This record gives sequence, C-alpha cells and structure tokens, in this order.
Amino acid sequence: MSRALVTGATGLVGSHIAERLLADGWSVRALVREPHAAEWLSTAGVELARGDLGDAASLRTAMTGCDTVFHCAALISASGSWDNFQRANIDGTRAVIDAAAAASARLVHTSSVAVYGGAARYRDTPTDESTPLAPLDEHAYYARSKREAEHLVLGAHASGELWATAIRPPMIYGRRDRQLVPRFARLMRTGFFPLFAHGRSTMSLVHASAVADGAVRAARCEIAGGRAFNLANDFPVIVADMVQLGSNGLGRRVRGVPIPLGLAHATFEALAAGARLVHQPAMAKQLPDTVDTFSRDNPFTSERARRELGWAPTMRPEVGIPDAFAWWKEHRS
Repeated sequence: MSRALVTGATGLVGSHIAERLLADGWSVRALVREPHAAEWLSTAGVELARGDLGDAASLRTAMTGCDTVFHCAALISASGSWDNFQRANIDGTRAVIDAAAAASARLVHTSSVAVYGGAARYRDTPTDESTPLAPLDEHAYYARSKREAEHLVLGAHASGELWATAIRPPMIYGRRDRQLVPRFARLMRTGFFPLFAHGRSTMSLVHASAVADGAVRAARCEIAGGRAFNLANDFPVIVADMVQLGSNGLGRRVRGVPIPLGLAHATFEALAAGARLVHQPAMAKQLPDTVDTFSRDNPFTSERARRELGWAPTMRPEVGIPDAFAWWKEHRS
C-alpha cells in the first residue's frame, strides 16, 4: 500500500487530495499544527502528525515511511510582508524538499498559474507550460514566492536530489474553500453582484477535485518528473454563470449589475491607493489586476495535463458550484 504525507491537508486542495488518496486505497498522513482542529480528517481515516514546516524534526518524523509527499501548504493572503511569504512558501518548500529527499519520497508540489506573471498570461495564443515567465513586480509577493518555490522543487529534481513535479492551478473552488467562494458569497448576500464586461468572460477556474485528480495522476506518472502542469480549465464557466449557480447554492436571488470597465478600473485603482496608504503593497499590487481577472477570458490551457497525465475532470460546474456555495452557507461560522 502506498503511503502519502499531505501538507496543508486542512485546506482546500490538501483536503481534496487526502479524500482522493483515501478513495484510491492509499494510507494518508497529514502534517497539522493543531490536531484537535483536524479531527474531521482523522474521522475520515487520515493519520494526523503534529508538526510544522518550520520544525525540521517534526517534518522528518511525519515523512517516515511515506513514499510520496503532496505539498499543498502555502500562504496565499493578499496582505502581509515579503518575509511572511518567504518563510511560508519558500523556506517551507525547501524544508519539504529536504525531508522528502531524506525519506526517498516523491514530491508533488502545488504551485500556481501566478508564476506566469500578469504580463505573460494574456497573449495571442493560449498560455501553456512553455510560455516564458514574465518579470514580476517587487510587491507581487504571492507570485514571487510561488515562482521561487517551484524553482526550488524543479531544480531539486534536475540535480537528482529527488523525484519531483509541480501542478499549477488557477482560482480553485469547492467544499472548504476559504478564499473565492466566501468572497463571492458575502457580496452576493446583498442581492447584487457587479459584472465587468457583462459577466461574459470565461473564468480561470477549476474545482478542487480536479486539482486533486491532476496531483495524484502526476505522482504516478514517471514522465511528470521535473515538469510542471497547468490544471487551469476543467470546464468553461463565465462570471455570470458563476453568480447564477452560486446563488442557487445560497438559495437566494442575486441580480447581476453591469459595471463599465472604465469605472471598474478607476474604482480598483482607488482601492489600491488606499491599500498603499495603510502600507499593504501586496494588496495594492493585486487589486487592479482584479478587473482583468473578471473581465478577460481564461488565458491558460491544460492540454499537457490532458495529453500526458490523462487528466479528465468529471465535476461539472452545474453541480460543483451550487454545492460549494451551499457548503459555505452551512459552515461559514
């Protein structure tokens, strides 16, 4: 029986990977800081190992007997200092690499399409894994840290330190989402939702179960070693449909309100200026990009994952989106 360690198992991607592994018959262990807060994982059949990415000894202990590590733990907040992102996403990944190498375990690293940078993603052709990575703004803390972490992982594979691969998802939704769905839902509870470009743009969106499927497939695929895979478009979802399906899950009517792009850009630039005033440069950098995110079509292609990993997601948005919003409504406290 294969045994896996999952970091970030209480989060969205990590928990779905743990569920998928259990369903496939793996023995699963989760690295958790507070076991009492992860009892639901234990109830599901996951072994809990108390530890932290900053504690090398606990990480090595948790890795004992594991042949595969799924590294999902990361800081993703738009606020915070570079030091925080470096400690969590770069230093933490380096610690995972070291422990996995010592245990002779494979490493599947959860990266992000953020590594491409804003300037590289919107092109005349789909953004795939061969697209050159654009320079990143100094204050794009999340993107910088994820790019550096991925570089460490793939570099470790290239040097023969261990077998490793990386997956690059975009925005992710599903049960236990603490980012996208809550933000949408809180705004939708007002009964209104702003729509840029009339809500007709296709979102960079994927269900967490599809990310888990790609991660597990990558772990089992020998040619995935040393490579990165976009898991960025399971099924096309336009913004207006996201709002409609989400409102079905919330059980309330939500009216989409078209917002002219000029007004949207001006509003988010003003919000960014406010973020700079309160010394939140990372948030100030991210806010103006929000308009592009929700007014331009998904630029990414996942053709490599479909071709080489056999990635074929099955969770339809008509099912997954209402379910994610209904789960948030029930568990938001």
